[in-house]
Amino acid sequence: MATIKQTLGDLNQESFVGLLSKLIGESKFVQNNPPELIPEEDRIVNHVLDVLRPYSTATGGGPLIINHVTYKPNRGNLIVEYPGTQPGKILSFVGMHMDVVTANPSDWDFDPFSLGIDGDMLKGRGTTDCLGHVALVAELMRRLAETKPQLKSTVVAVFIASEENSSIPGVGVDALVKDGLLNNLKQGPLFWIDTADKQPCIGTGGMIPWKLHATGKLFHSGLAHKAINPLELAMEALKVIQSRFYEDFPPHPREQVYGFATPSTMKPTQWFYPGGGINQIPAECTVSGDVRLTPFYSVTDVIKKLEAYVEDLNTNIEKLDTRGPVSKYVLPDENLRGRLAITFDEAMSGVACNLDSRGFHVLCKATEEVVGHVKPYSITGSLPLIRELQEEGFDVQTAGYGLMATYHAKNEYCLLSDMSQGYRVFASIIAQLEE
Repeated sequence: MATIKQTLGDLNQESFVGLLSKLIGESKFVQNNPPELIPEEDRIVNHVLDVLRPYSTATGGGPLIINHVTYKPNRGNLIVEYPGTQPGKILSFVGMHMDVVTANPSDWDFDPFSLGIDGDMLKGRGTTDCLGHVALVAELMRRLAETKPQLKSTVVAVFIASEENSSIPGVGVDALVKDGLLNNLKQGPLFWIDTADKQPCIGTGGMIPWKLHATGKLFHSGLAHKAINPLELAMEALKVIQSRFYEDFPPHPREQVYGFATPSTMKPTQWFYPGGGINQIPAECTVSGDVRLTPFYSVTDVIKKLEAYVEDLNTNIEKLDTRGPVSKYVLPDENLRGRLAITFDEAMSGVACNLDSRGFHVLCKATEEVVGHVKPYSITGSLPLIRELQEEGFDVQTAGYGLMATYHAKNEYCLLSDMSQGYRVFASIIAQLEE
């Protein structure tokens, strides 16, 4: 009698590439950057349904139970279930998202919105993140449905909308969890398939987007003693804020255990000012950036600390370092003081996967078996929602088979050989969880 791994075999590369070609052909329409670009994930759903619907219970072919769940027009999620024989025994592949980050064709060496094939390379926006994984898991579910192995475990795939941008809530996995549609997945390991480089990703960072607004006094740059320069104020204040942040949130001992590439960081990434002549000291400016926080610190604690730093700076603004003999942040004769304000966009928490769980152990064993070695890693890149899933009681493990070097990058690509190994890892996970 054939084993489960023999039954599932290797990835049908021709079928996989054919599906991926259709998905990348839709990538232009699933770019996620509201309000300009709102993805239509149902374009992807429809191609996946074309592959899986012939095996759906709804069409009489069986055995797949397919649920197309939509909260906003044209923005569906897809839950696909291959039923097992033992109630309560389950494993799931989740997080394969059907939206992509933006791509400017003029910056690329090839068309980002059509699949390019160059030997082992599969090129186009979404090949690594994450349409390649959508096609890969769709092929896994198709093979299960075709070969119908008798499994004790139910295998569930959840293809999600709206991962790349959270400014429009209630579209993707957050809404599925809120509606209880994933509750049954708590009974077994949940593999979030949206990382890269074929190794278990066991830790991710939280992210806190911040804006530091500095208000000064506009004046002619030749009479700098009559101005409060908000650019200088912002630069000096940010230096203090960063120094205090690194004192309060130093490298954490557990970061070594998880292999984080960096500790927590707080840095500027953007400057804004309202415009004006080169000979004008402006009235205001804004510095924006983010905190990337290892999961051993609390996002809420960091926000409170940053607010406290700014409050202290405002109270003692005359003590802040200045730049040159007439640089100042207070004009007593005019009863004017420079002022700082910090605001935050939506923050997310990082996750430290449970290294003692069955899910982690089977993922490691499958990776070693297929890839030849296992070396779990952690990054302060952020994955939305998985911390919330963990807190809800899910055993979340993460992996992916694209390339970190091309994640969110121009000239994105993945390797067919890597995706083929990913398929075999999935087959090994299913087989191990039957034991």
